[in-house]
Amino acid sequence: MSTFHGLEMAKQALSAQQSALYTTGNNISNANTKGYSRQRVNFESASAYPPASRNRPEMAGQMGTGVETGSVQRIRNQFLDHQFRAENSASGYWSTKADALSRMESLLNEPSETGLSETMDQFWQSLQDLSANPGDSGERSVVAQRAVNVAETFNYLSDSLSSIRTDLESEINEKTEDVNSLVSQINSINDQVKDIETHGQLANNLYDERDRLIDELSEIVNIEVSYSESSDSASDMADGLATINLVDENGNALDVPELVNGDITDGGELGYNEIDVEYSNNDYEAVNDITVSGESFSSTGSLNGLIESYGYVDENGETQGTYPDMISDLDKMAQAFAEKFNEVHSSGFDLNSDQGIEDFFQAASGQEPAANITVNQDILDNPELIAASNDFGTGDGANASDLSDAFDESLEELGDTSVNGFFESVIGDLGVMAKEANRMTENTQTLRSQVDEQRMSVSSVSLDEEMSNMVKFQHAYNAAARSMTTVDEMVDRIINNMGLVGR
Repeated sequence: MSTFHGLEMAKQALSAQQSALYTTGNNISNANTKGYSRQRVNFESASAYPPASRNRPEMAGQMGTGVETGSVQRIRNQFLDHQFRAENSASGYWSTKADALSRMESLLNEPSETGLSETMDQFWQSLQDLSANPGDSGERSVVAQRAVNVAETFNYLSDSLSSIRTDLESEINEKTEDVNSLVSQINSINDQVKDIETHGQLANNLYDERDRLIDELSEIVNIEVSYSESSDSASDMADGLATINLVDENGNALDVPELVNGDITDGGELGYNEIDVEYSNNDYEAVNDITVSGESFSSTGSLNGLIESYGYVDENGETQGTYPDMISDLDKMAQAFAEKFNEVHSSGFDLNSDQGIEDFFQAASGQEPAANITVNQDILDNPELIAASNDFGTGDGANASDLSDAFDESLEELGDTSVNGFFESVIGDLGVMAKEANRMTENTQTLRSQVDEQRMSVSSVSLDEEMSNMVKFQHAYNAAARSMTTVDEMVDRIINNMGLVGR
C-alpha cells in the first residue's frame, strides 16, 4: 500500500461528506417545492486492500480503503403513491358531484320566499281570493300577475339550469384537454428518463416531476401506474419507465389502450393515447361516449363526475344525469300543471259569461315547457277573461276555487301525485343526493389526507432532520480533514526528519 494512501483515503472522505452536505442543502432549498421528494446520499465502503488475486501480498487480513459515494437516492414509497392516487380519484369524483349539486341547490333556493314553491303558493292564494270576489278587477289583475310570476319562475329555473350545463360542458372539455396534456408531458419525461438511466444514472428530479403529473392525472381519471426497466444498463434503484392504464372504481384494468406506454421490452416503443369526449343530440345534448383511441371507457374521477352532472346517453339511448333529470322534472311538472289548469279554466266562464280560454298557459310546441311556458297575452291585456265562474251568467267564483284545487289534485303524468307533492319530492331527492355527495366528499378527502400525510412523512423534507444531518456531515467532514492533517504530518516526518543521523 502506498505511503500516500492515507491522504487519498482522507480526500475521498472529504469528497463523500461534501456531497452529502450538498444534497442536504438541496433538500433544504426545496423544502417548499411541490412534488419534491427528499434525497439522501448512500455511502459505500471502498474496495478493501488487498483484492482477492493470486499475486496479492501476504497480510493478516484486508484493510479498509475508505468511503465513496454510491448513489444519490430519492426517498419515495410507491405503495403509498398507489393508495393516494386511488383516493385522489374518488375525492375528485365526489367533490365535483357535490359542487354541481350545490350549484343546483343554490339556484332552486328551496325553501325560501323567492323559490318556485312560494311563487305557486302566492298564485294559489290569489285564486282563493278571486273565488271570494270574482267580480273584483283588482283580484283578477293579481291572479294574472301571479300567473306571470309562476311562468317566469319556470323560465328562469330552466334557463339557469341550462346555463350551468353549458358551464359543465366547458369544464368537461377543459378536463379532457388537461388529460391529453398530462399524458403528453409524462410520455416526454419517460423519454428523458430513458436517456439518463441508460448511462446508469438516477433521474431524481424527473421522477419527481413525473409523479407530480401523475398525481394531477389521478384526480381526473382513475389510473394504475406500473414501471418497467429502461435498459439493461440502468441502475437497480432506477424507477424506470411509467406505464399508465385506466381502471374502474374497483381498481380493475379496463380493456382499452393504455394512456401512456412505458414498456419498451420486445421491441415496444414509448407513446401515449389521447381521450376524446363525443356529444350527441337527444332530448338534451349529452355525452354520448368517452373514448381512448376509439375504445369506450367509464372511470371514476372528476371527469366522470362532470359527465354525470352534465348528462350522458345510457345503454337504452336515453339521456341521464343530474341536470338533465332536473330539467326533465321541471318540464314534466310545468306541462302537467299547465294542461290541468287549462282544462279547468276552459270549463268555466269569464266575467263576460263567455266560455273560458282553453290556453291560459301557453308553451311553444316541441320545446321544453318549463323554458317556454307563458301566460296568454289576451288574459294579461284583459283580466276579465279569467274564467272564475262555473255557472253561466251568475259571476260566482266556484271555478276559481277549482283552479286552485289543480295544485293539489293527483295527476297521472306526475305519477299520481299533485303538482305540489311532485315538486316537494324533487326537492327532497335533491337534498338527499346533495347530503350524500357532501358526506362522501368529506370521507374521501379525509382518507386522501391521511394517505398523503403518510406519504409526506416518508418523502417530504423535514428541516429539523436536515439540520441534524448537516451538523453530522459537517463533523464528519472536519474529522476527515483532521485525518488528512495527521497523515500529512506523518509523511512530513518521514520525508524531512528521517535519515539525518551523522550529518
